[in-house]
Amino acid sequence: METSAIGGRIMRYTVVIEKGNTSYGAYVPDLPGCIAVAETLTEVQQMIVEAIEFHIEGLIESGLPIPQPTSIAQEVEVLI
Repeated sequence: METSAIGGRIMRYTVVIEKGNTSYGAYVPDLPGCIAVAETLTEVQQMIVEAIEFHIEGLIESGLPIPQPTSIAQEVEVLI
């Protein structure tokens, strides 16, 4: 976790992006229910950031704890 120049905390969450037939979907394993869908990769990348911010704002307003980022994504190579 880092601190920004304006005093807020910077959290780094793992985001999974999946390509569908006609769109892209993104979700955050550490924030259940936090998703975004868009037609392009660029759009879904932008939208998931907004979704995370909105999701966390809702948690704060409800007096709920903000989940710490714990998920890790990794690519692996396999011989097929």
